[in-house]
Order: sequence, then C-alpha cells, then structure tokens
Amino acid sequence: MPDVLFDQPRRPRRLRSSATLRASVREHVLFREDLIMPVFVDPNPATRREIPSMPGIFNLGFENLPAEIDRILENGIDKVILFGVPVQKDAVGSDTWHDHGIIQSATRMLKERWPELFVITDVCFCEYTTHGHCGVLGDDGRLLNDPTLANLQKQAVSHADAGADMVAPSGMIDGMIGAMRTALDEHGHTDTTIMSYAVKYASAFYGPFRDAVDSAPQSGDRKTYQMDPANAREALIEAELDFEQGADILMVKPALSYLDIIRTVRDRFDVPIAAYNVSGEYAMVKAAAANGWIDGDAVAKEMLLSMKRAGTDLILTYFARDLAPSLPSKR
Repeated sequence: MPDVLFDQPRRPRRLRSSATLRASVREHVLFREDLIMPVFVDPNPATRREIPSMPGIFNLGFENLPAEIDRILENGIDKVILFGVPVQKDAVGSDTWHDHGIIQSATRMLKERWPELFVITDVCFCEYTTHGHCGVLGDDGRLLNDPTLANLQKQAVSHADAGADMVAPSGMIDGMIGAMRTALDEHGHTDTTIMSYAVKYASAFYGPFRDAVDSAPQSGDRKTYQMDPANAREALIEAELDFEQGADILMVKPALSYLDIIRTVRDRFDVPIAAYNVSGEYAMVKAAAANGWIDGDAVAKEMLLSMKRAGTDLILTYFARDLAPSLPSKR
C-alpha cells in the first residue's frame, strides 16, 4: 500500500471518472432551441452571395431564401431573425415601414410557407439610410432621438402587420421600447413580443456584419448612442429602462467579451436574457479553423456554452444552423 500523503475526503475528480457520471452532474446544457439564426435578405431575387468575412453565411434573394429556410428547419432551428438589404436608401430609411419593404415582404413569405417558423425582425435604420446611422440626423450630423422614435413606431407596426412574431429594436434609442410597445398595442398587436437590444456596445466586433448589409456610417460613428465598452454599471441603467418600458427579453451585444455584463443583467432581471454572438466573433473562429489552428465546431460550442453559463436563455448566432444537429433538443 502506498503511503497516505494526507486525508482528503472530498475528491472532485470522482465526479469526472466516467462519461455517464460527467453527463449526470453537468450544470449547463446548450440546446438547439436556445439558438436563433440570423438571415440576410437581398432585394435581387437571384442573389446568393457569400459574405467574404463570414464563410457559410449568404445574402439571399427570394429565389434562394426557401432552400436556406428549409435547411435551417431541417437542422432543428425554429427561430430566425431577419436583416434586410433595401432596394434603395434615403435619409430616413423609409423602406423600413412600407408594406412592400424587404423585411415585410420576406416576413409574409416565410409565415405563409412555414407557419411554424418563429420570425423575429430587426428594427433599425442603419442598413436603410444613406448616411448609415440608426435614425434621423440633424443638420449638425447628430442623431435625433425623438424623431427617430416616431419612425421606429411605424417600422415595428409594419413588421407586425406582415406577421412578425417578435420585433427586435437594435438602435439604442432612448425610449424605444415604450414607444414601440405603445404603437403595437394601439394597432392590435398586443401579442407581438419585443426583444430589446438593451445593452449594445459600440464594438469593434461588428465589422463583418456591416460588410453584409452595407451599414457602415458614412461619417462619424455610433458612439453617441451605443454604449462605451468600458462601462458596466451603465448597462443596468439601460436594461432597467427597457424592462420598465415593457421589453419581454433583454439582450446584451456582443456576447463573448461581455460575459460579465450578461451575468450582471441576469442576476438583476427576472426576464429571459439573450446574447448576440456577433459577426466578428464568428469570423475569428472561422478564420482560425480555416488555417487549421483550432477545431472550429468545438470552439464554437464552447463559446456558446460560456454564454449559456453566464446566464443567457437565447443566443443569436451564425453558428446556429450548422451546430444544431449535434445539439440535444428540449422537446
């Protein structure tokens, strides 16, 4: 018998001694139902353009959109969020609230063909304005908060009229949730849920997304309305305001560099918490995997699990479609 070096009645390794035991005591599980797949819709019906900085993700016209939705559903993902590339842009992004707008048309198509698909729509203006900012600009080039709210109301109602199950305002405009909730209720859309980009940082991780929808600001930046990455306490102020105004789900964006913020928001608010695993986070994994430096799928799952562990209930991620078949289902 070997000498006993010391008495250690608790040995954590015992609980890792077999795959069965490890699975039995696992604290968090990533399910396919936790994931939401972003989809980019293009006005040219024949478009199928892979986004160079986001391998495997495409801008899709209406001729190619059905095959993508079929693939998403077949892989076990039941929720998508739509982002549109408009036919034309103007100073206020008016394409966002017209019945014939790209998101409205796509939503109607999806709900008619796949009524079981849960359709979320991005509610913002940066893709649709000539200046690339998230609302109405004043003569001095600064974003005007309250005129933007009026346009957000029109946009949200038009999306709900087209059949959207959930709207997701992403512009970080003060008062956006209260304004949209009021407008939706007044137009009979009391069951349309709102997922607020409540805590959205002015992040360097958004670059590939801006390539996808051509939404980079033509002048200045978005730091006057998106949050400073240095601030944590401010996140609770933003989340509290949206919570009080009726947001059904609070989102933190980006996710990977803001896990502490996700946990802070989770601990404070007893509503579902979402996180956006953004384009830059996706692109880094894809680039490293393409070079053979990492196992891309394994790293992606670990990243998403870290977000779940931090407190998320829902994760918007470009990995959703391809990872879902390897994930368990809640059903």
